[in-house]
Amino acid sequence: MISAEHLTKYYGDFAAVRDLTFTIEDGHVYGFLGPNGAGKSTTMNIMTGCLSATSGRVTIDGHDIFEEPKEAKKQIGYLPEQPPLYLTETPEEYLRFVGEAKGLKKAELADQLETVLLQTGTAGVRNRRIGELSKGYRQRVGIAQALLGNPRVIILDEPTVGLDPIQILEIRDLIRELGKNHTVLFSSHILSEVQAICDRILILSHGRLIAMGDAESLEQTLLTPGEIALIADAGIEETRAALVPLAENGLLSEDGMLPYSLNPQEDGRTRAVLRLTRDQNADDLCRALFFAFSGAGIALLELTPKKASLEDIFLELTEDRKEESAS
Repeated sequence: MISAEHLTKYYGDFAAVRDLTFTIEDGHVYGFLGPNGAGKSTTMNIMTGCLSATSGRVTIDGHDIFEEPKEAKKQIGYLPEQPPLYLTETPEEYLRFVGEAKGLKKAELADQLETVLLQTGTAGVRNRRIGELSKGYRQRVGIAQALLGNPRVIILDEPTVGLDPIQILEIRDLIRELGKNHTVLFSSHILSEVQAICDRILILSHGRLIAMGDAESLEQTLLTPGEIALIADAGIEETRAALVPLAENGLLSEDGMLPYSLNPQEDGRTRAVLRLTRDQNADDLCRALFFAFSGAGIALLELTPKKASLEDIFLELTEDRKEESAS
């Protein structure tokens, strides 16, 4: 549906977007995830034709956004980070104006106006001035204008910024509903939000696309399965001695190194963290650890496998990019 090829945007010597290439397919809710300044808003502004690119191209349903803007923009409904609302108008007046600007006429305009008011939950405030509405309702009006014209793709830039917790949940529910009939792409720097709503995730850092996929595939391909934490009722030397046979049997060895850390506790116990490799099974290693410490006569007070999360992926990838930029 949307194809971006080698998309690049410079402001002077600063590269806000660097060689982005990706495809947005029909029937999914996509999340642009990245820290502030990652290039999310710039990319969306280019995709919607609101901003020129230094190089590269974007096509919407086969139409180039710059060479065939009219045809391409018919496929897109866009809500920028700051909704383009006229505060002195009512939602109905504003949406009628937007609908006419999009080429809707008479019966079609009236029908779509009623549909988007009901769909976004703004029918009850249709005759109140937009300036009198809460930020949550203003955001709903902004989404309503994006829906006019029945575009195939809805693009929302940071749609929950500045909302209270209840309003955030309401907007998230609305986005899920929109995803049933539209392809939705929205940006956020909130990990839990993207994880709760999206079935496809694009992670940006310093203007580059550094990962793309669903949460499960990202966990499987980008991080090791995780780690195992344990607390042994013994000192550090006894704990190390209990681990040595596992290393000798190849369960912990990795090119002659032992991928674990030992930290003595004030109560005389020892905390160990064992970092798993891609080929290691957490259950098998937990079982081996239990019997190794049992055989050594040492009680394990804690034995906890920890799986990598979307937050781990995000932090690992963006931290790596920070180090690359600094070097």
